[in-house]
Amino acid sequence: MPGSVLITGASTGIGRALAFEFSRRGFALGLCARRLELLEELKEELSSENKVAVAHLDVAELESVPEVLNKLADELGGVSIIIANAGIGGRSYPGEGTFHQDRKIIEINVLGAMATIDAGADILKKQGGGQIVGISSIAGFRGLSSNPAYSASKAALSTYMEGIRNHLLQHKIAVTVINPGFIDTPINTHRKSRPFLISAEKGAKLMADMIEKQVLSSTV
Repeated sequence: MPGSVLITGASTGIGRALAFEFSRRGFALGLCARRLELLEELKEELSSENKVAVAHLDVAELESVPEVLNKLADELGGVSIIIANAGIGGRSYPGEGTFHQDRKIIEINVLGAMATIDAGADILKKQGGGQIVGISSIAGFRGLSSNPAYSASKAALSTYMEGIRNHLLQHKIAVTVINPGFIDTPINTHRKSRPFLISAEKGAKLMADMIEKQVLSSTV
């Protein structure tokens, strides 16, 4: 029986594609991102048969994350699945004056995701269970020379989620890590080579399948 899904970073890319996919599956949606105007446009495009609530959220503003997630959960009358998807990429290298970019990647991809997961776990514990999903990346499997900070951020997210799994299972909260490869989204369009590229729509369908099966971890 479809429930409700809350997605961070839902205005573009994987988050947007997941919104369409879960809407097609009959889920109510709570969508948040930095660009509220894009969320409002997305809301108009989604099926009118399912409830859609939207809110502005920059996960780098850590203190605002619990407030926004609780607001969306209340609007939906509860939430079944919380997807920590918000993230950024970027190319930067040590000694080239780009540490500010590395810091931003870590703040959003690691701390922002952890804040989302922490607030989400609190919501789901009070509800008696649910599922938390982290959108990581195959880039976290190895330190990639093209974007080392991004690789580090995704490795950190995957390891963190592995670490919290047993604790949250005690509260009937499933933990799923999704590791996308190259999905055709704005985060990687600058790359000259994108091996095994798949569309955002196909990627979202595969991810949603794995999420609904509550797998521990999956590569897409």
